[in-house]
Amino acid sequence: MTARWFAVPLWQRVLGGLALGVLLGALWPEGAAAIRLVGELFVRLIRMLVVPVVLVTIAAGIAALGDPRRLGPIGGRALGWFAATTLAAVALGMACGLILRPGAGVRFAGVAPHALGTPPTPAEQLLAIVPTNIVEALARGDMLAIILVAVLLGTGSVVAGEAGRPVTALLQGLAAVLLQIVRGVMELTPFGVAALVANAVASGGAAVFVHVGWLALAVVLGALVQIAFHAALLRLVVRRDVARFFRGSADALVVAFSTASSSATLPVALRVATDRLGIERAIAGTVLPLGASVGKDGTALYVGLLGQFALQSLGVVPDMTMLVVMWLTGALAAFGTAPVPSASLFMLAAMLSAVGVSAEQTALVVGLVLPFDRLLDMTRTVPSASANLTVTALVARAEERAALAAPPPAG
Repeated sequence: MTARWFAVPLWQRVLGGLALGVLLGALWPEGAAAIRLVGELFVRLIRMLVVPVVLVTIAAGIAALGDPRRLGPIGGRALGWFAATTLAAVALGMACGLILRPGAGVRFAGVAPHALGTPPTPAEQLLAIVPTNIVEALARGDMLAIILVAVLLGTGSVVAGEAGRPVTALLQGLAAVLLQIVRGVMELTPFGVAALVANAVASGGAAVFVHVGWLALAVVLGALVQIAFHAALLRLVVRRDVARFFRGSADALVVAFSTASSSATLPVALRVATDRLGIERAIAGTVLPLGASVGKDGTALYVGLLGQFALQSLGVVPDMTMLVVMWLTGALAAFGTAPVPSASLFMLAAMLSAVGVSAEQTALVVGLVLPFDRLLDMTRTVPSASANLTVTALVARAEERAALAAPPPAG
């Protein structure tokens, strides 16, 4: 029986849990209340993982850049472009959320709309980034401080060179262990989703799924606009034929959609870049593996959008300071997200915590979205794959210009 259960793909089991939760909440509301403990335990497991996942994955991602090939001129240009497209993607996701307002009117079981109070001033936000006590910041779940600690830890491991290698190995080992724990928790998702959805339907009715439909529409529109942004870069900076470029990239984009994983797309992307797009193998072999780690336009777009969805569902109207903080923390969180399906949901807390949303409220957002996340993940992985190939072309073009500008060898 156990073997049969695990033989069914997780996303299908999650959909089964979703269907069971809807039926239970609609037909037997008292039963939904009886299994509420299961949903709460699932929420606590997610909360337990948020801080270590954010700290370790961001630090490990930065420490992994210690490979000299990645820290040279090619790696520097690639990181610059990845940072630019990621920041643009977060801004685009936030804009889609503010315009389409998919979270307006959503009601979560047990959560009422509320204001967060007077937001801190920019100076207070800046001071809060630097913790006076690292352990206390970790215990409180202060995400801005945790992100700073992660960045410093990863950067210090790189700068330390040979002496920092044991720390880098430790971080990468911890990241691998945490990833296995996350996968274990994800196996419990069908049960947690059934309980959370049952309570949501019992409290607010099936109308809650209308808002998820609006969220899905916003993801699709945002992905298309982000790919159009990549096309503009290819046309204006690289001077490439956009239609030919994306025809050549089709295999990688299809694999990205079907697997919802940047890592799984990497082998196909390498072949596409060298064989169909005519990019030098040394450049593709440096930029694309780096992109599998930090090139997360789709995740950045989704985190920005889901952040606005969450605020709207809680009745919070963000001011400019909150939007800027969400923009910056969303980009950093996207950079540190593991290249596996649904990993971005665990990084959402980094953005929301920075503007005062509690871990419990974030977990409720995750519980609502998670049953549909596989399809949304497939959609948003496509702009990530598009970004990786676009940045590779941008770096290749920059290398060509640098070679032309270099003085001829003496003699």
